[in-house]
Amino acid sequence: VNPFLSLLNSISSGLSDAELSEIKFLCRDKIGKRKLDAVRSGRELFSILMEQQLIAHDRLEFLRKLLQHIHRGDLLSQLVQFEEEEPHAPDNQPDGHEKPIKVICDNVGREWKKLMRELGMAEVKLDRIAAAHPYNLYEQLVQALREWQLWKGKDAKVANLIKALRSCNLNLVADLVEE
Repeated sequence: VNPFLSLLNSISSGLSDAELSEIKFLCRDKIGKRKLDAVRSGRELFSILMEQQLIAHDRLEFLRKLLQHIHRGDLLSQLVQFEEEEPHAPDNQPDGHEKPIKVICDNVGREWKKLMRELGMAEVKLDRIAAAHPYNLYEQLVQALREWQLWKGKDAKVANLIKALRSCNLNLVADLVEE
């Protein structure tokens, strides 16, 4: 079971209807009224927040603020405990190919969607990432590569990145990554 989803499920189960209503109100500037009105549980709300990349296993600040605003220290302590344990989890994130990712992000530019399609990412995810960072090409690629790493897990290999770069005729970038 994914520890992050387990955390969200636990927090959701601990919310009263009134607290869910409070959290929905606090999310009004982030989520449209129609979507919020349809939300009937914490799980549904958290799914929307994840879709909009407002919360993720490595992005918990927004969730922390929500729990602080509704004065649920017990749920907040679950969140803190998750954060403290998470770095030690074996499948937390794939090997941090940080240097190759930086090289790719510094050199790919507008071809980032083509690269991510070559790596097999769904168009919906690419659109969501582009919408979340509409004016920041670099951040779009960083987020897309992180998403790819999380999706592929231990199969997120530098060799796959190089192969995809070459398939997209981004040979210079592939050469830089190989170095």
